[in-house]
Amino acid sequence: MTSFVFKGRNQAGGLVTGERDAGSENELAGLLIGEGIVPTSIENTVESTAQAIDWAKVLKSKGKVTLDELIIFSRQMYSLMKAGVPMIQALRGLATSSRNELLQEALEDVIRQLEGGLSLAASIQTRNDIFDDLFVSMVHVGENTGQLDVAFKQLADYLEMERETRKRLKQAIRYPLMVLIAISIAIIVINIVVIPAFASFFAKFDSELPWQTRVLIATSEFFVTYGWFLLVGLSASIYGFIRYIDTKDGRYHWDKFKLKAPLVGGIFERIALGRFSRTFSMTYRTGVPILQALVVVANAAGNAYVSRFVNEMRGQIERGETLTRAASNSGMFTPLVLQMLSVGEETGALDSLMDQVADFYEEEVDYDLKQLSDTIEPILIVVMGIMVLIVALGVFLPMWDLASTMQG
Repeated sequence: MTSFVFKGRNQAGGLVTGERDAGSENELAGLLIGEGIVPTSIENTVESTAQAIDWAKVLKSKGKVTLDELIIFSRQMYSLMKAGVPMIQALRGLATSSRNELLQEALEDVIRQLEGGLSLAASIQTRNDIFDDLFVSMVHVGENTGQLDVAFKQLADYLEMERETRKRLKQAIRYPLMVLIAISIAIIVINIVVIPAFASFFAKFDSELPWQTRVLIATSEFFVTYGWFLLVGLSASIYGFIRYIDTKDGRYHWDKFKLKAPLVGGIFERIALGRFSRTFSMTYRTGVPILQALVVVANAAGNAYVSRFVNEMRGQIERGETLTRAASNSGMFTPLVLQMLSVGEETGALDSLMDQVADFYEEEVDYDLKQLSDTIEPILIVVMGIMVLIVALGVFLPMWDLASTMQG
């Protein structure tokens, strides 16, 4: 056990401070929330140099509610519901302690809807800019089954897995992205600064330059002359692309391309299918009918292309097909997954088997992300090598010719 100093706010909004022993900061935070105290900071008294966990700062953002904030909100609601704190009182305490203005505003809206007689699920659905269909559906099931605390815990666990997947993906593409940025900057500097200096030097000599050098000089002149037009065109293209993928058709085609893209397409596909399996398992376990579960899964898939397949599966099931048959007709799943679905339907353990499918996909994603950098690195090295070779030949060949001419 470790001793911690904490600060927090009670249900009346008053400041509460104290010192208590606990196994970890998270354990103490859960204990305090269960007692109706929302922690704002927890500091290890033994490791005085350790940084305090400032829960208020964790909840602070600019203009949006982050995934981390939704995780903390779900964890806090789980602890408060489990402790028997009245729902409106729990939400009011979280709204008071939140440093995110958007989340605070949303919780206050939810409280007003609850006081007006709506259920919690119907209340949070009015703020679908923050709480998606999966969140609303899980809360709805939790209310109907009397297991609202369990619903919030499952949501927190799901969101944490989603956060870890995003982190791993960002870590995998960070190095290649930095290299590509460095290469782009190098190309710009070479064409705007380096090559014009050599071009003015070679112009002093009345001799024919090698074709490699002429290509480099022509490219450099194009960059210098039309650089602003290229910049404006690139900016307009990026803006147009962003606007296009905001449309329904644009999002569908972009999501389809991501699944088919070289090197990373398989990773995006397994991430989407892992999310499908995990979401379906979670909703089905709580007693949601298959058709309704597929509606939730389609909206929570995070990929418009996959969502269309899921909706097609739902349509086939409505026409009398089994889940396994509909999944097989979709062409999305491997034979192993289809076999797991078939066994799950026959044994009635569809939720646990879909969890195993999700674990399988997540393990595959972990392996692929670890291999991604190893796969991309040789390609980047070859690209850099070709770029250096072209520049070297374009610069040094005429210098060698000039040296040979002077010696002759």
